[in-house]
Amino acid sequence: MGETNVWDAEWEVNEEQARTLIGRQFTQLSLKQVKRLGWGWDNTVFLIGDEYVFRFPRRTIAVGSIRMEGNLLPKLEAYMTIPYPKPLFYGEASDEYPAPFLGYAYVPGDFPIGLKEERRALSAETLAKFLRRLHEFPVQAALKYGVQQDHRNLTDIASRKLKLEGFLSKLVEHLSPEESGVIEAYIGRLQKDRVEAVYTLLHGDLHFKNMLVNENGIVSGIIDWGDLSVGHPACDLSVAYSFLPPYARGVFFETYGGANEETKLLARLIAVYIPILILMQAVDDGNEVIAAEAKSNIMRALSD
Repeated sequence: MGETNVWDAEWEVNEEQARTLIGRQFTQLSLKQVKRLGWGWDNTVFLIGDEYVFRFPRRTIAVGSIRMEGNLLPKLEAYMTIPYPKPLFYGEASDEYPAPFLGYAYVPGDFPIGLKEERRALSAETLAKFLRRLHEFPVQAALKYGVQQDHRNLTDIASRKLKLEGFLSKLVEHLSPEESGVIEAYIGRLQKDRVEAVYTLLHGDLHFKNMLVNENGIVSGIIDWGDLSVGHPACDLSVAYSFLPPYARGVFFETYGGANEETKLLARLIAVYIPILILMQAVDDGNEVIAAEAKSNIMRALSD
């Protein structure tokens, strides 16, 4: 594979380097075991002992969000109704590693992969209360901490629709005819070009790789806050479609309160869009488990 992908890193950190960098700046952690947990587009993540998680940016573009998380996440504590990784260790850039890095309290739980529909439904109120509170955080305060405002142009349905068509043509051999048909029909029905702008503080990347559930399958942690931003609440409300079965959405929106039809339309679109991005990366990585989960998220989002 010669071509570069948007998720290829500018620099990688392995376990040995992470141990050195952490031990040098935080001597109290130097004897703890370091284990790579995984990586996303922007960061490589390590478990330190069994109580802390460290995130190291993999690219320049992620540095600003690490700084912003360090500033803003502690301020969100009073608004949080679900456990989240609170920053505790602020690592500085050095000769060995060109970026700041952050250490957080470890949030236990499992990713909601292959979770049965009735288990998912149990989190409808939990998720709605969480988002209602998060979306109450003062926008002006968030902007003061360096949060970006609508940098992804969330309300522009027309351009997202165009991108979806492009993604679909790349993915066609990885989807069943039924799956392709359902997605194509949905794109064809999308007649609105844009929705009115609304501004709230957003998690910004709420999907199954950033959610944790407990042994009962109930959401017990929200992780990876690198996309904290100000924009349309539909971005986060997309979990009502990608995560929850159709019959649990009524309770979700009733508990959240105040989501109009435009918001729901955009939420469903983002609930298709994000898993399609995840599916493309999973196909590229040869990760069949993540690919299957992404597909089931898309199909759930498109069922009523």
